[in-house]
Amino acid sequence: MAILDLFRLDGEVAVVTGGGGGIGRGIALGLAEAGADVVLAGRRVEKIEAVAEEVRSRGRRALAVATDVTKADQIDRLVTAALAEFGKITTWVSNAGGAQEAKLDFLARTTEESWDRITTLNFKAVWLCAKAAHDVLPPGGSLINVSSRGAFTDGAPFNGVYTASKAAVNHLTKTMALEFSRRGIRVNAIAPGAVETEDFYDASGFTREQFEQMAARQPLKRLGNDEDFGAAAVYLASKASSWVTGSVLIVAGGP
Repeated sequence: MAILDLFRLDGEVAVVTGGGGGIGRGIALGLAEAGADVVLAGRRVEKIEAVAEEVRSRGRRALAVATDVTKADQIDRLVTAALAEFGKITTWVSNAGGAQEAKLDFLARTTEESWDRITTLNFKAVWLCAKAAHDVLPPGGSLINVSSRGAFTDGAPFNGVYTASKAAVNHLTKTMALEFSRRGIRVNAIAPGAVETEDFYDASGFTREQFEQMAARQPLKRLGNDEDFGAAAVYLASKASSWVTGSVLIVAGGP
């Protein structure tokens, strides 16, 4: 098989949580362009429907399912809808996450409510989705968790809850890789660096100028874009990475 053919996803079906914008949208469109049909999951129906239309415009089938991934029953409903529409799921991308409308602050000033909301969305939900994916992904299937470059820093003042939850995702990914290997399922993670997303805008309060300053400080002088993460997801979902599991792929424009 030619090398480029290893990256094709023809006949595959991917679920992408948090697929209504930002990194999730980039991943969904990347998988679609490689040949996969895509199930978009998210809380905001209008956003996932819009991305579903973009997937269809690329010649692939798409389904949008309103889902709160912090609720096990809604994840079960997502799986049921995906199987009813496409008959299988071969890739699962757990991308939903973020600060979920919480403002970033020092740990000592973080409220218990904010702690619970952020850790549930970024960590518990990954576990809930993995439980569902474990039961439906076939041998050769791929589970991809979305972590963060911030999980590798030596402390993250002002952003400690988020980065701690993402560090937990990294460890969970490695444990899942060992456990899921019994069924022939690969488990890896993507760790994005600085990305200009709607959630980051809301949580950080940064201005356009501050984002431009952040980009200038990056080794490659820009922030991440949709294609960066779409390409990473295609690699981890495809046969090109058939001997890769338990890895965290840092996509961050620098060390």
